[in-house]
Amino acid sequence: MATVVATGAFALLCGVARANPVPWQMDMTKGATTYSHVPYDLNMVSLLVCVVIGILVYGAMFIAMFRFRKSRGAVAEKWSHNTVVEIIWTTIPVIILASLAWMATNGMRKFYDTTGSQMTVKITGYQWKWRYDYVDYEGKPISKVGFMSKLDDLSNETRQLHSGLDPYAVKTDGYNTYLLNVDKPLVLPIHTKIRFVITAGDVIHSWFVPAFGWKMDAIPGVINAAWTNIEKPGVYRGQCAELCGQDQRLHADRGEGGVQGRFCQVAGRAGEGVRAGARRQCSGAADRTGGGTGSRQRQGLMFGLPARPASNV
Repeated sequence: MATVVATGAFALLCGVARANPVPWQMDMTKGATTYSHVPYDLNMVSLLVCVVIGILVYGAMFIAMFRFRKSRGAVAEKWSHNTVVEIIWTTIPVIILASLAWMATNGMRKFYDTTGSQMTVKITGYQWKWRYDYVDYEGKPISKVGFMSKLDDLSNETRQLHSGLDPYAVKTDGYNTYLLNVDKPLVLPIHTKIRFVITAGDVIHSWFVPAFGWKMDAIPGVINAAWTNIEKPGVYRGQCAELCGQDQRLHADRGEGGVQGRFCQVAGRAGEGVRAGARRQCSGAADRTGGGTGSRQRQGLMFGLPARPASNV
């Protein structure tokens, strides 16, 4: 327990919140969506409460052990109870637990509230890949815009027996992305409430991108719903969080948020109503940055994408 408290205190002091997990990170991932702050804040409040309680309990214990220690044969003081102290140490935990329960319940209510979504994406899990289908955008249906997403060729080649390739050499922007990159990422707009309908076509899977702040089971015959609203551009990686078979470790997922240029290319394959909605969003981004297309880097800047998007593990 002492180790846990000490570790928690150290995390409070030096943990730096990031959108994506990084090696030796001491804290939770703060995430990159409007909802991801909810579990992060709940974790920080809970951790702070645990650290304070740990300091008080262990402090009282050590004070009692060292300040009031007596020689062998000493007669201990006899008393039965202290009403005031008992009321205090009963009331305070009740208040703490009730407060944490309220925060958790309120967070779950927000998580399951998919109303007001501007876009719907269907996610279907398979061994060992994901299928993404764009269902609608701004109330307009999208048809025949979907694709399969599986492990990228470099990670797949590296994992083969006797490949001779070093898994630690598989990097993107300096970070190890072995078994985390896919051939076709899910491209999503920023500042848009996106509803996901999640299911599976064979066994139970679990779609999990840490930067989004939640994970959701994909169950055959069952449709689960979740939502996200990405606040900042970047590349956010994850993996299937369910043991779905012998190659479960290969079941990666990846979302790109804020890559508006690529999102408009996807929307351009949909109906006219969808193209019009996407055009408004993309033209707005272009107006804010001065317009123009130009090179890949210029296009990235035009649509709010950094020249080198965050590609942390």
